[in-house]
Amino acid sequence: EIEQFGVFSASTVGCFLFTVLVALYEEPEKPNSALDFLKHHIGAAAPENPEVEALRLEVAEMREKYEAVLEENKKLKAKVNI
Repeated sequence: EIEQFGVFSASTVGCFLFTVLVALYEEPEKPNSALDFLKHHIGAAAPENPEVEALRLEVAEMREKYEAVLEENKKLKAKVNI
């Protein structure tokens, strides 16, 4: 059914799933949950790494600082042009 929309072909999905299953088979230390392994490699599961959350917070802070600097720059340019 999804093929009707041209999103994925069955062969593409099958090939990708096969690749992930081979990666699971070749994993030296087997994960506790094969399903979680599949979700992680397919991208369906959010990473549970605290480092990722810290980086997201840092990006949000940097965006705020960037916006503040842009605003300050705009005000200073306005003063210079007066």
